[in-house]
Amino acid sequence: MIVVGLTGGIGSGKTTVANFFKTLGVPVYIADDEAKKLMNSSKVIKKELVAIFGSKAYLDGLLNRDYLANKIFTDQSLLQKMNKIVHPQVAKHFKEWLKKQNSDYVIKEAAIIFEHQKQAEYDRIITVVATKEARMKRLLKRDGSSRARIEAIMANQMPDSDKIKRSHFVIENNLLEATEKQVLETHNSILESLKI
Repeated sequence: MIVVGLTGGIGSGKTTVANFFKTLGVPVYIADDEAKKLMNSSKVIKKELVAIFGSKAYLDGLLNRDYLANKIFTDQSLLQKMNKIVHPQVAKHFKEWLKKQNSDYVIKEAAIIFEHQKQAEYDRIITVVATKEARMKRLLKRDGSSRARIEAIMANQMPDSDKIKRSHFVIENNLLEATEKQVLETHNSILESLKI
């Protein structure tokens, strides 16, 4: 069984692409979703986050996401500290999840594979791209964020052109029908490569 990384910039539509792979019967692990769950359920993470961010990091036992988002948005060092706490726990959780899967390949969706130099952990990497305007439109609708905040997040991420150079597959997610077709083609290419 091989591990295929699925990545792409904010608003590129990684979840949409992941869902198309799920409909093909491919097990999918969404790292961000699992990280959020672990930040609420792991005593180790809770203890360490409270040590850094203070008691306001949690409200009624649940992660105070707005409070943390504001803290890390204005201080990159806090973001790095948080990642050092959360990422190893997510990696451990993924390994446990992987043991339970039974398929030719699995997909691990993670936004910052290249930014954190984690590409060696994957057998293949798929990058999802979309036009800047399509991404902006999705994010304004989904998050209710300001254009300026979205621009700032995009500026912090590696450009698509760099990700494309390092990827095995690229899926353009601008029109759903075309995206679904590319997912099927990519799926077939991965299965074909495993026969060799």
